[in-house]
Amino acid sequence: MSTKITQDEINKVVWKACDTFRGVVDPSQYKDYILTMLFLKYVSDVNKSKYAEYLNRYEGDEERAQRAMRRERFQVPENSSFYYLYDNRNAVNIGELIDIALVDLENANREKLNSEDGSGIFRNISFNSSNLGEVKDRNVRLKQLLEDFADEKLQFDESHLDNNDVIGEAYMFLIEHFASDAGKKAGEFFTPKEVSTLLAKLTKSAPGSRICDPTCGSGSLLIKAGREVGSDNFSLYGQELNGSTWALAMMNMLLHGFDSAVIRWGDTLRNPKLKDGDALMKFDTVVANPPFSLEKWGADEAPNDQYNRFWRGIPPKSKGDWAFISHMLEVANEHGKVGVVIPHGVLFRGASEGKIRQQTVEENLLEAVIGLPANLFYGTGIPAAIAIFNKAKRGDDVLFIDASREFENGKNQNRLRDADIEHIVSTYRAFAEGKLPLGVIEEKYAYVATRKEIEENDYNLNIPRYVDTYEEEAEIDIQAVQQEIDTLETELAEVQAKMKEYLKELGM
Repeated sequence: MSTKITQDEINKVVWKACDTFRGVVDPSQYKDYILTMLFLKYVSDVNKSKYAEYLNRYEGDEERAQRAMRRERFQVPENSSFYYLYDNRNAVNIGELIDIALVDLENANREKLNSEDGSGIFRNISFNSSNLGEVKDRNVRLKQLLEDFADEKLQFDESHLDNNDVIGEAYMFLIEHFASDAGKKAGEFFTPKEVSTLLAKLTKSAPGSRICDPTCGSGSLLIKAGREVGSDNFSLYGQELNGSTWALAMMNMLLHGFDSAVIRWGDTLRNPKLKDGDALMKFDTVVANPPFSLEKWGADEAPNDQYNRFWRGIPPKSKGDWAFISHMLEVANEHGKVGVVIPHGVLFRGASEGKIRQQTVEENLLEAVIGLPANLFYGTGIPAAIAIFNKAKRGDDVLFIDASREFENGKNQNRLRDADIEHIVSTYRAFAEGKLPLGVIEEKYAYVATRKEIEENDYNLNIPRYVDTYEEEAEIDIQAVQQEIDTLETELAEVQAKMKEYLKELGM
């Protein structure tokens, strides 16, 4: 093909491929089949193109071309190629052939496609599963899926792509659309892109930074934080509890070209895996959208935590919000910045949470609290907030922003517009640079509070305590209202008189 394939064209084709599973499998599950096939097609196309390139370079010498291929980014055994599976799409055991292909692909690329404990990224998915229907129906669906991805527009080597990031963006496009379909379950694997963009800009990392998301989901927030650096000089680290979602994050990193990203599988609070030797690894930037008010997060084990992450206090058993924040603070280095999405209760709940909150303020770690609009997140309509902590904070004041009224209404969800994000970010950056005075910065929007004010509020960080959003009701002109009532009564009397005349004429 002579023309390049655009992002929109690829997005349309891969979204159409989802029709194969709609109505058969829940969106939170069929996303794994579609995204895995997208990944398999990508590595197959790249290798096919590279092999053709080497054959041409070495004038048809297959041995030299194969030797050169062993140094390539991915190794694709013959039976693991998408094209092998496509050629066998009518096989009665096509589901089994796909599963074998994925296992062999993992084994040929152990460093890239396996976790540190040896678990492969395809271990939680089976194309030979009864989830896809009985054998006959399953075979029909898998054949259709292979044919969908054989579309000539889905050629993923560089010579056919509009730019090298197209495949990664198609992957993100699918994840976002699966999230909108998956409802409540979507929060487990995806943060809305506008929120990710906002959090990445608020925690903008310098070149050379180590960036971490300890609850990374499918990795969208981590990728946004990396891109915000503005160069390729950064490193990405993440950990994810859910095995299927960890696999999505691994594929997401590879499709975006972040082959060196370190994504661990496991429970961050009970078993943190990002370590330097026996100590927790330290980061320049830590961002996260952890599960809200997680129950059974590990409170019973927290007092004996070998990393002493909960020295400020043990959060309640039924609410793990401050447990995640405590972890994030402990893995931020001496000049590190932490940005975290939180439910509003984190800002004002008492007992142990109140004590931890007070400690972070007294340590001068809290830099900003930003209230977001309601209904931004998949699966919940409740409004959330962002808390920014900074170990290299300027001064000891705290910025409060109420951005809850600035958004675009959506059919199913609200969204932050570019202007809304810029308003928040420019206000925060002016504060972080010491350019804002104390007190009201912008009526009903931003306020800079002293530590003394926060102390006087018993370390309650509820935004309305600082940003006055009270709207006075318009004064009622009693005299004008009475005149209007008198006029209406006069008009009513006239209408009633006419009605009587009409009725009299009709003999009624």
